[in-house]
Amino acid sequence: MITHDLRVIADAIQDKKGQNVISLDLRSMDGAISDFFVVCNADSTTNVSAIADNILKEAREQLGIKPLRMQGMENNFWIILDYGNIVVHVFQTPYRDFYRLEDLWADVPRKEYALRSNSRRKKNAGEKE
Repeated sequence: MITHDLRVIADAIQDKKGQNVISLDLRSMDGAISDFFVVCNADSTTNVSAIADNILKEAREQLGIKPLRMQGMENNFWIILDYGNIVVHVFQTPYRDFYRLEDLWADVPRKEYALRSNSRRKKNAGEKE
């Protein structure tokens, strides 16, 4: 089930041109605030906002969940969407490069999400599957 939730979130990010989408499995870490972090970036505040809005929409529609907490929507430099067992970090690219969040958990399993051929972004762009 959690794999499906992570994929829905990753697809929502990629549908709005989010970059470098990864998940970090924090379940082996004592005292971790969440089971998983999902991290991505975008080059503009407008794009960061669009990604966060799409995650909110798709998580609600496909998974039936709403975030417990949200931060950063007022400036769109670094938006955090806390779904309890999954915390999503949407960075503007320079902020991701500066904070290097993934490096804090370099020893945990990570998964990189490639753009799937059935993604809405490709279908909307009129590309062949």
